[in-house]
Amino acid sequence: MATQLATFSLDGARYGVDVLRVREALRLQDQTPVPHAPVGVVGLVNLRGQVILSFDLRSRLELPPPPADAEPMMLVVQVGGESISLLVDEVGDVVDVEDDQFAPPPDTLGSPLRQIIRGAYKLDDGLLLALDLDRATAP
Repeated sequence: MATQLATFSLDGARYGVDVLRVREALRLQDQTPVPHAPVGVVGLVNLRGQVILSFDLRSRLELPPPPADAEPMMLVVQVGGESISLLVDEVGDVVDVEDDQFAPPPDTLGSPLRQIIRGAYKLDDGLLLALDLDRATAP
């Protein structure tokens, strides 16, 4: 059975999330910091009158900060019935993947990443890591 995943990149790796959970992709918006927020929470964004939480996957995955000249993107997704924004390096395409392309998470993945990846799809141009949105954004 085919599944459609919206793709994005983060620190050179390619990730995918269920396209049905993606609301939109945007350039980075102004963010209001949240004092004492959990690791990964960057702040709040006012998106056309709706205040949404902005989440940085780099800190959750213990990745280095992006280069100073980077222009992160926001991928607005549905988690627990709410919209949240994921900060990503680049938004990619929607790809169709088949069940027979899916494999458990590779043994080479580090612990933080291993906890939030459902598995990987083997594509012609490399691996596409299937991100578990619920686990990735949990406190």
